[in-house]
Amino acid sequence: MLGEESSADILRNLDEEEIARIGREVARLSSISSDQAETVLEEFYQMALAHDYVIKGGMEYARKMLISAFGAEPAKRILDRLAKSLSADSANFDVIQKADPQQLAKFIHSEHPQTIALILSHLNPSQAAGLLFSLPVEMRGDIALRMANLDQISPEIITKIARVIGFKLKSLGEVSREAYGGVRAVSEMFNRLDSNTSKEILESIERDDPNLVETIRHLMFVFEDLLLLDPNAVKELVPKIDKKVLTIALKGTSEQLKNHLLAAMSQRGAEMLREDMESLGPVKIKDVEASQQQIISLVRKLEADGVISLRGTAGEQYVV
Repeated sequence: MLGEESSADILRNLDEEEIARIGREVARLSSISSDQAETVLEEFYQMALAHDYVIKGGMEYARKMLISAFGAEPAKRILDRLAKSLSADSANFDVIQKADPQQLAKFIHSEHPQTIALILSHLNPSQAAGLLFSLPVEMRGDIALRMANLDQISPEIITKIARVIGFKLKSLGEVSREAYGGVRAVSEMFNRLDSNTSKEILESIERDDPNLVETIRHLMFVFEDLLLLDPNAVKELVPKIDKKVLTIALKGTSEQLKNHLLAAMSQRGAEMLREDMESLGPVKIKDVEASQQQIISLVRKLEADGVISLRGTAGEQYVV
């Protein structure tokens, strides 16, 4: 329907396998009616439009825009077709997201650092932290720096990377927004690394870009930043924390922070928690940090739900 010249322009952008598959289908085609041609072109237009909407604002945004343009039922049919066409690429990222970080690190450590940064930006902060930690020490700073500087990425590039890595992982057996990465993603990732590892990587980045490190540190929310939560936020937070987790997390923290959190409890409850802390005896640092991370994750969830606000807290200075 497009004619030889336009068709040739399109084929120049495809690989040999795709061209061969399309050629076979064209050869099988008999003549088509003008009604069929119009239907196919209309479907293509709708799918292209829906894909653009998904890139701009996600599936919910696309749904609203398509309902506005075509009505509820046609919009549902378009999105169903689009979801099927995107399912293969989603599956590839599902494989990446479900992979063990150490296993994934073995596959990608020889990839270009920019590719690794892109993969990290598609993982949740905990997964990204696990993968970064599994990579060689000398690579971590460069990759975090590249991840922080990621901006708009072509969907085609993302798809190709997902396919290659996903295929490699699938060969061993099973184990969206188009702007990824950025400084906030790096700070979230560092929040889930142990303090020594994040400190080493930050020092590495600082040699190349001191201003970027300052921005990352400003966005990082550490356990001591709980001091900056107002009393109402603390009252929302503390009852939702498992008492055993809170007991371990407060071991070794400042007396000021302990008082700040325990103020949200009854006098008897606070006394009992202090007694539990004393009876615990020595606790491994990694266990303390793990408990603190659980609380930070809870804080982030409460912030996402709009229950509390962290605006202006992370990275602020205070006196202990």
